[in-house]
Amino acid sequence: MCEYYGCQSVTAIEELTREHDEVVTLISHAREARRAGDAGRVAEVAREIAAVLAPHTVVEEHGLFPAMAGDFPEKIAALEEEHRRIEAVLGEAATGVPADPAWPDRLIGALDLLRLHILKEQGGVFPAALAFLGTKQWEAVEAVRARVGTRTPARPSRGG
Repeated sequence: MCEYYGCQSVTAIEELTREHDEVVTLISHAREARRAGDAGRVAEVAREIAAVLAPHTVVEEHGLFPAMAGDFPEKIAALEEEHRRIEAVLGEAATGVPADPAWPDRLIGALDLLRLHILKEQGGVFPAALAFLGTKQWEAVEAVRARVGTRTPARPSRGG
């Protein structure tokens, strides 16, 4: 949907969308590793997803979302709550494979939520931002991105 509205013409949205695309690829790698019973690889991919989402979330929550919260307070609050839920499950793998045997299932649930979350942003938030944000607001979003940068993968993720 975002492509229809020309979202990619705005650098900030283009970068956020690129990160979404990277995360969607990583989600498929996590699912493959889960099916193969490779808990170490599942945890590794969880850390890779968290690394992509770290600067991405800062740009959204300190740049894009504040600019939109006045017009869409409930929707923005719900998206931020989803960020917390997803981060919590990903964070369990920060230092290795979580000991809890239910963690891989929780992770898959969080990744399902993340996939839906991405669709909400690309189909709703990003097109709305094009319509509602002005130059100063986009400059603020760009300033946040300049401060936090991006996560550039050191190597392509295995499995795909």
